[in-house]
Amino acid sequence: MFDELVKYAGQKQGDINIILLGGRGAQAMYKVIRQKTELGEIDDLLKRLNVFTQDALAPMRMDNGLSFVRDFERLLGDAFFAKIKSFTPMLTETDDLQGELIKYLDKLSSVGGIDIFFLGVGPEAEAASHLCYIKPGSGARYNDIAGIIPISSSILEHHINKFKVGGSSVTGADEAECRSATHILTLGPAALLQARRIVQSIVDASTAPAKKASFKRLIHTNISTDPIEAAQQFDNNPGLWVRAHGNVRTLVLPDIFED
Repeated sequence: MFDELVKYAGQKQGDINIILLGGRGAQAMYKVIRQKTELGEIDDLLKRLNVFTQDALAPMRMDNGLSFVRDFERLLGDAFFAKIKSFTPMLTETDDLQGELIKYLDKLSSVGGIDIFFLGVGPEAEAASHLCYIKPGSGARYNDIAGIIPISSSILEHHINKFKVGGSSVTGADEAECRSATHILTLGPAALLQARRIVQSIVDASTAPAKKASFKRLIHTNISTDPIEAAQQFDNNPGLWVRAHGNVRTLVLPDIFED
């Protein structure tokens, strides 16, 4: 994933606007970036980066150990955030989630939109999958840039377990606050489709075996040429949105193909 960033940077002049991936999918890249940042090897690249998050649970303190912001700080280190051009998270410590999400989207638009969308995939029931927090049955359409959706107990469990497995330091107070979150802020299909490049990472199929069936369905589904039928397919299995983009690199480990 880091090589993809370096390659893109070599092909473009000026700023580079990226969407960070939470969870385990990009941890290997973040380890490389942190090492090179602390050694001063990529300062020229870092000063060009406008960095954004892609989803968040809300309402919740920004310094909660189960927030993506705190996890990115832990993985990338203070030096990274000191050297990049800007960092714009989705703000969750507010009484006006919609207003803050609009400000986030305005900032993203003001810098020229997304260059690289770092993306994972999450398994869902019946071998479906989600991207960001675009869940099956959410009704997200191709022209939805972002959304605020009600949270569910299954999402909370998935989120908390993902952070704990990833090595985050989580206190009892952090977990209690996280479990009281009522909504999820997430980028939508339009943000994915408008990105100039998607770099997708699918890891840990050996410990999350449901990813194997989800990936198989993702790559083997025949997407209908009928717009109404296709819209229903995308809603039933939001992972398919990545196939509607023309500039995607999907990186997988061999265990995704094991029975």
